Amino acid sequence: MDKKSFLQAGHTPTLIAAFLYFDLAFMVWVLLGPLAVQISADLGLTHAQKGMMVATPVLAGALLRFVMGLMVDHLKPKLTGAIGQVIVIAALAVAWQHGIHSYEQALILGLFLGVAGASFAVALPLASRWYPPEHQGTALGIAGAGNSGTALAALFGPGLAAIFGWVNVFGLALIPLTIVFVAYLFMAKDAPECPAPKRLSEYLSILKDKDAWWFMFFYSVTFGGFVGLASSLTIYFNTEYGLNAQTAGYFTAACVFAGSLVRPIGGNLADRIGGIKSLTVVYMAAALALGVVSIGLPNAWLALAGFVCAMLSLGMGNGAVFQLVPQRFRKEIGVMTGLVGMAGGVGGFYLASSLGYSKQMTGSYMIGFLIFATLAIIALIGLTAVKNRWRTTWGAPHLTTAKI
Repeated sequence: MDKKSFLQAGHTPTLIAAFLYFDLAFMVWVLLGPLAVQISADLGLTHAQKGMMVATPVLAGALLRFVMGLMVDHLKPKLTGAIGQVIVIAALAVAWQHGIHSYEQALILGLFLGVAGASFAVALPLASRWYPPEHQGTALGIAGAGNSGTALAALFGPGLAAIFGWVNVFGLALIPLTIVFVAYLFMAKDAPECPAPKRLSEYLSILKDKDAWWFMFFYSVTFGGFVGLASSLTIYFNTEYGLNAQTAGYFTAACVFAGSLVRPIGGNLADRIGGIKSLTVVYMAAALALGVVSIGLPNAWLALAGFVCAMLSLGMGNGAVFQLVPQRFRKEIGVMTGLVGMAGGVGGFYLASSLGYSKQMTGSYMIGFLIFATLAIIALIGLTAVKNRWRTTWGAPHLTTAKI
């Protein structure tokens, strides 16, 4: 990548603002996962309830991504992001002041935290609309590296909960959220070329295009695997290897950092060699890693290595998918980001909830991991089936400067 060309092509303050907003939003989106060991101990939750508690924000975020995608095209990204941040800050303030006293209240908080997960549908169009096709993978990789916020939750959440109590973690989270909100208001700027708003029927007509469904499925595996593991690994390391909440959080943070930090690399690599080649390798590696961890490795360190490999693959895949989406649906990037992001969240909800049910029903997490590994293999088969058509239609060299 020509660094000078990239910096001149877009709007760097907006790219930074998109990253910061995404990062802090993702931190609180999965916050119930790193705190789940302490919360479940106080509320007396079963394995299935723990799985559903950490999966609820993921599903809520998935469904709200479509709503936020519509808002982005009607209200523009900056205002939509500001509204979302206010809602999340208010929800955490209420939870901090009044506490969480039951499983049902934890689920309600999870629904509001889903608004933070929907930030995906705002941050990516906010950044994407500033950059030309040849820089889409890199720009969206940088903005999308806000996935690292999930690592911040795992790294600091359990330790702060041990010192101050898990309810007070909600209050502590308000400090960085408020700072980033103020910075966002000053730094973010909508791109001058924003598509005109369309009717709802026009947005839904995108679903008639089979490529939209392929992208939704591909991202449900890469991002779904990433966020599902980010939400569940603290519980997994605590349950399977007896690690205390804080140590399990550190192990989870290592996995999540790996997947987050390579997202820009995945986007940049896709810019260089094409998203299809990148995803081909990603799905093979992810399926292998998930298959290995499913057998229940003999110690936590081996499991950590297996999950890091899985997260590296999935993280790079997230960047690769969003190198391709803007090439195919540039004029509809707002709603497509919402739809594809929604599918990713649904994949995460499935993985997080299925792991809890797998453990409760069979005494093992194996089935949950193996089914998701199978989905990665199916995604690889699907990618192989569409690649020739993509490269000879909308991805043909005479139609785009980007590599497909």
